Amino acid sequence: QVQLLESGGGLVQAGESLRLSCAASGSIFSILDMGWYRQAPGKQRELVAVINFGGSTNYGDSVKGRFTISRDSSQHSVYLQMNSLKPEDTAVYYCNVVIPGRSYWGQGTQVTVSS
Repeated sequence: QVQLLESGGGLVQAGESLRLSCAASGSIFSILDMGWYRQAPGKQRELVAVINFGGSTNYGDSVKGRFTISRDSSQHSVYLQMNSLKPEDTAVYYCNVVIPGRSYWGQGTQVTVSS
């Protein structure tokens, strides 16, 4: 089993920044991808950003140029720096970790951006 602990959500005003963190623990043998997804009320869960073991990244179109994903040297934590936040970024943000054959999700952290 892999446990994911997310932190960093909150309420901010448009234009401000937030940094989300996700720490993985447990039966970590070979983490492949680590990423962030989000789900707004009434909408499907969507990709925000993902980073693979080699450091390659992929971003959702709506966050390109504003958000930056990174992972630490231990490869067990992933971060999402969110700048220039917009009201449409309001959602529950979920950490996702992929190991060979399995995918794990965090419990989610709320990000609310007021206009």
